Amino acid sequence: MTKKHTTAAKILNLLNQECTPVGAHLSAQYFADKLSLSRSPINRAFETLADKGILEKQPMRGYFLAHAIDKPTDDMLDEMGLVEQDIVKSVYFQMAEDRLNGDLEDVFSEKQIKQRYNLTSVQLQSVLKRIAEEGWIIKKPGYGWTFTSMLTTPESLIQTYRVRMALEPAALLEPNYRLAQETIEQCRKTELEMLEADVESFTADQLHERGVKFHQAIVEASGNPFFSDTLLRINNVRRLLSYRTMKDRTRYLEQVHQHLHLLDLLEAGKNVEASDYLRKHIESTISNITKIDQLLK
Repeated sequence: MTKKHTTAAKILNLLNQECTPVGAHLSAQYFADKLSLSRSPINRAFETLADKGILEKQPMRGYFLAHAIDKPTDDMLDEMGLVEQDIVKSVYFQMAEDRLNGDLEDVFSEKQIKQRYNLTSVQLQSVLKRIAEEGWIIKKPGYGWTFTSMLTTPESLIQTYRVRMALEPAALLEPNYRLAQETIEQCRKTELEMLEADVESFTADQLHERGVKFHQAIVEASGNPFFSDTLLRINNVRRLLSYRTMKDRTRYLEQVHQHLHLLDLLEAGKNVEASDYLRKHIESTISNITKIDQLLK
């Protein structure tokens, strides 16, 4: 993958060609249409460009051009170190899709991945490092890598939610349950930011981590490590299918309101009511997943 083929490069080229002025609002759908891409890679590139100061993300308004495009694209990419970052993200998600589609064997060598995705040695190590840190591959003794147990079917994903439906509400009823006010406020802030922003501006991994951190914080307040450890393992093995569910984001605003109501109940000390509400919340998620069954296959 060359510089000109990265999503960030394509966006910068288009901004340059159209002489986009500083302060202009950038629509993910516009760039997706112009570049024949989905909004997900566009939003990932927007996020990256915002991190480097090229774009500015404003709450409830989206992304705006914050820096003049006054140099050749390749020079700008090199200066910001965006070439490697964009390639690593792209290959990361492509490997997730390929694994779910059965195109990657359980055991693989670094040479196979390097050749399959046309990576440099540095890019290869960056991709493998990220995936290994997230727990869906592990290094074999001596040589090669192997995929860990990850969910690959819609049925297995729903099974994890049914386990969570039994586990998480019970955690709220533990005798030593205590959700710190600081945690409540941080969770509420995160949910309100989601409510105010364009859900399409978030990357798949951002959305996954948001949900994981919320539920993990709720369960960890039980003071029972067996609840939190079990939930952590479940969240790790469902990561790949979770990414695929992000293709349909119509349910997220409903989830935000449910999370906020759950926080209100816990803040008021109504744990029994909160436990029942959490069970219904997870039930609604199962119902939503069954509606997007085809996306998961």
